[in-house]
Amino acid sequence: MADNLKRINKYLSEVGFCSRREADRLIDAGRVTINGKVPEMGTKISNDDVVAVDGNVVKNTKSSFTYLAFNKPVGIVCTTDTRVEKDNIIDYINYHKRIFPIGRLDKPSEGLILLTDDGDIVNKILRASNNHEKEYIVTVDKPISQTFIERMSNGVPILDTVTKKCRVEKLDRFTFKITLTQGLNRQIRRMCEYLNYEVQTLKRVRIMNIKLDVPVGKHRELTNHELKELNSLLKDSSKTFQPKSRSRR
Repeated sequence: MADNLKRINKYLSEVGFCSRREADRLIDAGRVTINGKVPEMGTKISNDDVVAVDGNVVKNTKSSFTYLAFNKPVGIVCTTDTRVEKDNIIDYINYHKRIFPIGRLDKPSEGLILLTDDGDIVNKILRASNNHEKEYIVTVDKPISQTFIERMSNGVPILDTVTKKCRVEKLDRFTFKITLTQGLNRQIRRMCEYLNYEVQTLKRVRIMNIKLDVPVGKHRELTNHELKELNSLLKDSSKTFQPKSRSRR
């Protein structure tokens, strides 16, 4: 049994809650409990012990759930229906656990997509009202004008609405970077089409704090640091629709 014990500060570090040094500060401040009791510095715990910080139970989500960052190739479809679509993302990755993509990238697009078996996190990331950023690099079929940049930034009428204001930056004559906080169907392509541009390539390079850093067709697990930062960004996010105030359109 003793072999399974670990110091409380090491546990908090390993599950990605904080560094060991920060864990020591939390313990010293009396903010950590083990099975409802404030421990001494250096106390060891087992897997059966319940650890909480400020009354909130700390769980090792890294071991409980899977979180993958995948660089989707062009031609792969973001669906879990493996019976209907032969070029689906699930069969392509062939992961040993049942996972599903968080959101979509359309078939002609490539780049970062997250996959998980944690249903709780999905709507928090996808809900547009939570204002979580997604960044794309896009090439178009003709030279990019300043008018194009300004109109893309300020909102374009598509799908019976006007897109939210967003950041758009010209990278070269035919390439721009765009950061969105919403995810309408084929949004970037439709925005470009409205302005008489045609998308040639579209790559997502970032979702919130997660950056694309694996080759096309490859995946990796999110790091403890990424998960900690992601959970921090999501802590005030709603999983369900929150009606907007009527005060602004």
